Amino acid sequence: MIRVLSVTSECAPLVKTGGLADVAGALPAALAPLGCEMRTVLPGYRAVMDQIGKGKVIAKIDDLFGGPARILAAQVAGLDLLVVDAPHLYDRRGGIYLDAEGHDWPDNAERFAALSYAAAYLAQHGAGAWQADLVHSHDWQAGLVPEYLSALGCQTPFVFTIHNIAFHGNVDAARLSALQLDPWRFTPDHFEFWGQISALKAGLMGADKITTVSQTYAEELLTPAFGMGMEGVLRHRKADLTGIVNGIDTAIWNPATDATIKPFSTPKGKAANKKALRAEFGLPAADGPLCVLISRLTDQKGIDLLLQALPALLDRGGQLALLGTGDPALEVALLQRAATDDNIAARIGYDEALSHRMIAGGDAILVPSRFEPCGLTQLYGLRYGTVPLVSLTGGLADTVINASPAARAVGVATGVQFYPVTADALSAALGRLCDLYARPKDWARLQRNAMQQPVGWDASAQDYHALYASLLNGAVR
Repeated sequence: MIRVLSVTSECAPLVKTGGLADVAGALPAALAPLGCEMRTVLPGYRAVMDQIGKGKVIAKIDDLFGGPARILAAQVAGLDLLVVDAPHLYDRRGGIYLDAEGHDWPDNAERFAALSYAAAYLAQHGAGAWQADLVHSHDWQAGLVPEYLSALGCQTPFVFTIHNIAFHGNVDAARLSALQLDPWRFTPDHFEFWGQISALKAGLMGADKITTVSQTYAEELLTPAFGMGMEGVLRHRKADLTGIVNGIDTAIWNPATDATIKPFSTPKGKAANKKALRAEFGLPAADGPLCVLISRLTDQKGIDLLLQALPALLDRGGQLALLGTGDPALEVALLQRAATDDNIAARIGYDEALSHRMIAGGDAILVPSRFEPCGLTQLYGLRYGTVPLVSLTGGLADTVINASPAARAVGVATGVQFYPVTADALSAALGRLCDLYARPKDWARLQRNAMQQPVGWDASAQDYHALYASLLNGAVR
């Protein structure tokens, strides 16, 4: 048995802003059959506290960055949780990272330092009778764990996963004392980054092993184009960096049993969902593919490129239904396009059940990201026979097989890729997508291939287990 303390700022189904939550929520069940017992340390946001009930108090910390805290053990949705109940840090209105006006909480550094400290405390003292063999942290919010492990004299092995390196958690060096960090470790070998405290760098430099969420993204991170300033740090740690692609929960995302849609097990079964989706979005019948996009509306996700490339789809009788929220300027631009074209429909916001209906009813799913560490929506698309059109980057490159002539000749293609990540290349890819859709036999083969593609956690769970075991050298209880 390997006992793993997973440290994360969000975890589905309790609290979610993106793919990190899905991964944190899925890993425990994926690893359990391999002999891994994972407990998840999570901040006690209002939404979390509402779902765990009273919980069992397993530890108390008199002063956790400005106030008292308890650590509560609870089970929710099959997850073994260790919730950091610190009302002065987490019991507030607004989002988990942003206030009601959309600005970062000014004390985010302390809020997530508290998460990291609580995890280090549990690694040192145990969670009741349960003692972790290693700690696995996710993204900058849990990046200070190795600093607090060091301060506590705890030598528990530490794994750090990068889900998105664009966010560093940097703050001014004047907060060293407030964050209870050792000033002697404010060096390039630990957490100093261009004169600032960097929680992300602390995790990268303090980790025994570093993972990220696809093999291609692991390679991209070593370059200035994708490393976001951390490429030098990652090249220094290259020997300990590996890519393990994410999976999805194939029980929740199962077109044959999904209660939010009209269930189906073959591509032909998508027709009823497509009809329902058109009706829901007010789209007319059309000759081209019905494309869906479910995304944060940001330049990183290539939404500005899609706005430029849309004529390549619409001129061929294609349609677009989109769901997302993000950059206000992009939201306005998309709503304006939808208001002037009957073949575009836009919903601003997020709705989990609607996302299932969109993926079930769409012919294709668009993921034109400038960079994408792994991506999950293309995996949902594959599972539901909704052909992914993706940029050739990160996990998109690792999970979609481009419908090139060679791939089609041997019958292995599952989607359409484009490169470089420009509006012109995206336009050309939309044209290829429409060409494939116009050939029913080719399109049906793509859909069948997509639905047969393995998108679950089986292989990746094996990789995580092997990584954990390599750190422990057989020294597990």
